[in-house]
Amino acid sequence: MAGFRSLARQVRDPGCDTALRRYSLRKCLERFAPYGHRATWDHLCRRHRFGPEDRELDPGRLVAALDELEEARAVWLAYEEEFAARRRREKHEGLRRPGALDDWHRRVWGGNGVVRCGDPELHPSDPLPEVLRRLIAALERGPGEACPVCAGPRIEWAGPGDRYEPWRGPVCVDCGVGVPRTVLTSGTLARARADRGRRLASAA
Repeated sequence: MAGFRSLARQVRDPGCDTALRRYSLRKCLERFAPYGHRATWDHLCRRHRFGPEDRELDPGRLVAALDELEEARAVWLAYEEEFAARRRREKHEGLRRPGALDDWHRRVWGGNGVVRCGDPELHPSDPLPEVLRRLIAALERGPGEACPVCAGPRIEWAGPGDRYEPWRGPVCVDCGVGVPRTVLTSGTLARARADRGRRLASAA
């Protein structure tokens, strides 16, 4: 099975036909897709102006989309290295009990779904590297009351039957990202849960 780097080389290879280069870009999303596969593909198509099903398109747009994806991957992998080094230091110092942040990291290790968008057509429009830098800053800063990506204050609690599936937990209504619980205050989480309870009760 080809890795991200070998697939990226195919996207850049002018000797490959455009359809194969497009296919290789899609395959890259099986290795790294911050919003999830469908939402990340929709994001790249919109930002670099090609259709989701285009077979013949300007290869330069494919390469530009790959450049954005690669930069975002580099941002996230650098953060993962720093996080792993910190955990090793903590274990060496006797702090072996993992916290909520560690549990979240295990689920998104490698960057797939790190800012998952359950609705593939609702996601941030900013460049992927910038979105990841904002998330990382929030992870390092500690809990807040707004979305770490767009600073939107409207946080909902997603559950079974919502358009944000398969995400479960807090979601930013404004940009669609599933927000890690560790970057939100306990009060914000409680309000989001209570609002969901009221919505379910009113729908019954």
